[in-house]
Amino acid sequence: MNILDAIRQRRSIHSFKEEAVDSQVLEEIFTYASYAPTHYMKEPWNIKLFQGYGKEMLVESILGSYQRTGMIPNDRNPKTLKMIRSMKDFLLTIPHHAVIYLEIQQDPIRNEEEYSSVCAFIQNAQLAAWEYGVGMLWTITPYMHDTTFMKDIRLDSEKVKIVAVMQIGYPKKVPRDKGRTSIKDKLEIIE
Repeated sequence: MNILDAIRQRRSIHSFKEEAVDSQVLEEIFTYASYAPTHYMKEPWNIKLFQGYGKEMLVESILGSYQRTGMIPNDRNPKTLKMIRSMKDFLLTIPHHAVIYLEIQQDPIRNEEEYSSVCAFIQNAQLAAWEYGVGMLWTITPYMHDTTFMKDIRLDSEKVKIVAVMQIGYPKKVPRDKGRTSIKDKLEIIE
């Protein structure tokens, strides 16, 4: 597959097979991702990859955050318990979860540059994964901003910022191409 085909064909995956991706393949995917543009060659991206027992710990931390922030009621109502069990089962079936984060820079311009580089790293990871037949879902969720959640997964919210939580695995289903708005509607040429 050439790069242009990968860009057009890549999809965000919402449904994964339970089969784990080989650790060597994941390492290769993230190695390709590291060729993202990076200001001053800082390579600001960091990855915490959760699988196995680590995934169970992450999912418990996610559910705790949902309850603390009111996204899930903090009660013992049977309906609530069923919802928690369903969410937990769903999250645990995803083979890998990667928390992508960067160190916070005191200079706001430098911080923005570093954040942009991490976003490019994430897109490169998605494209490289697609080449390997691996799907990803780039998620940005409220628990990323929960300081207790960050502490639970051993990150210091005063020193680092989570950019994304990536769900990773082999696609069970690939969504159809929904097309894109014509770039002519977004492009302003000034001569």
